[in-house]
Amino acid sequence: MAAVPTIRAYANFDKDKDVQILRKAMKGMGTDEKALVDIIAYRNNPQRQELKLHYKTCYGRDLVDDIKSECSGNFEKVLLALLDLPPLFDAKCLGAAMKGAGTNENLLIEILCTRTSAQIKAIKVAYKEGFGRNLEEDLKSETKGDFERLLVGLSAAGRDDSDEVDQEKIDSDAKALYEAGEGKFGTDESEFQRVLLGRSYAHVRAVFDAYGNISKKSIEEAIKSEMSGDLQYSYLTIVKCVRNPSEYYADMLASSMKGIGTNEEKLMRCLVSRSEVDLGTIKAVYAAKHGKSLRDTIKGETRGDFENALLALINEQKS
Repeated sequence: MAAVPTIRAYANFDKDKDVQILRKAMKGMGTDEKALVDIIAYRNNPQRQELKLHYKTCYGRDLVDDIKSECSGNFEKVLLALLDLPPLFDAKCLGAAMKGAGTNENLLIEILCTRTSAQIKAIKVAYKEGFGRNLEEDLKSETKGDFERLLVGLSAAGRDDSDEVDQEKIDSDAKALYEAGEGKFGTDESEFQRVLLGRSYAHVRAVFDAYGNISKKSIEEAIKSEMSGDLQYSYLTIVKCVRNPSEYYADMLASSMKGIGTNEEKLMRCLVSRSEVDLGTIKAVYAAKHGKSLRDTIKGETRGDFENALLALINEQKS
């Protein structure tokens, strides 16, 4: 299924008109939140970067600072996320995952296991510029064992991002995975890392098919039986993204709004990061798999200006 975004470059983009609307929305008593959403959520990221610069040029004020002073809560967070360059937003998420006591391993997995090598390279630069620290060193200090080695391997960003498939190595890679897991006592996690992180996505997909020809288990079933905890979750995330990224994100959205309470930050991260990539495709997969439109689910789980901003990102604003 082709990747269809929901947010594209705004055809009638007029940065001068837009910054006037933004300034008026935050000037004086009260804030026009709808005006902020109508501009920020409906421009793509390069256009938002132009708006940040032009706003400062025209008014001698920082657009981000003005939003921080006029907005609050998750509504503020989603606007600020949209104004960040994507690598910086991801870098901030990683920094937040490793800040203070304890580490949010799920957030590390959510970012590092789903981004391309090119994206991770950009994230590392943004992380260094934003925090003055090395991402790999921070990962080493916050994690350990096979999970640490997996995250360090991902942060190395050495995967081939092309569609290259090495036919001669497909069967040997599938056999290597089998012999590293099901075919022996114990598990050689390094072989899983070598294949799943070192090969192109197209090659790894072919390896999964070949694995099914030599084992009674799927690669997912093998990972579940051979691994546990954060390492298992990491590899299952990689497999899902390799097989069908749109389905992975549809499930991620569903999990963020499942049960008592909504994980609004997880919901926001997903919609912001995918809106200019494949959120249109994700919407269709979500409806087909979960039997309810993404719009209706969001309306049932969120409220107010935050809801309006999220609905704008999926191009279905609150009526």
